[in-house]
Amino acid sequence: MAAVSREEKYMREAIRQAKKAERIDEVPIGCVIVYEDKIIARGYNRRNIDRNTLSHAEMNAIRKASKKLGDFRLDDCEMYVTLEPCQMCAGAIVQARIKKVYIGSMNPKAGCAGSVLNLLQVEKFNHQAEIETGILGDECSHMLTAFFKKLREKKIKTKENE
Repeated sequence: MAAVSREEKYMREAIRQAKKAERIDEVPIGCVIVYEDKIIARGYNRRNIDRNTLSHAEMNAIRKASKKLGDFRLDDCEMYVTLEPCQMCAGAIVQARIKKVYIGSMNPKAGCAGSVLNLLQVEKFNHQAEIETGILGDECSHMLTAFFKKLREKKIKTKENE
C-alpha cells in the first residue's frame, strides 16, 4: 500500500469535518488549517444551524486559528478545504495572509480560487495565496453530489406527501 501524502492526510481531516456538517443537514464542506505541520484549527459549514451567513467552514477555521495563534495574520499557515472557497472566504483567506490553499473540488458556480474568479491571486492585493487543486477531488466532489441528490429526493417526497 502506498504511503499517504501529507496533503492527503490533511484533506482527509477536512473531509471528516465536512461529514460533521452533513450529519447536521448542512452542505458538507470542511476545512483545516495547518501550522508547522500540525492542525491548529478545524471548521465545517454551519450556516443553517448558526443562522449566520458567515458560518462557512473556512471562516470558522480562520477564526479558531487566529485565536490559537493570537494574531489575525496566518502567514505561515496552509488551508485544506473540500470545496473551492466563495468570494467571502477567498477574501478572508487573503486578509488572513494564508500562505497556501489546498482545494478538494472546484466550484464552477461560485468558486473564487479560479472557477468564477481568482481572488486568491490578484496581483494588486497586498497578499496572494498559492493554490493547489484536486487533492482527493473525486471524494470531495462525490460527497457534495450525493448530499444534493439526497436533498432533491427529500424535497420530491415532501411534495408528494402534501
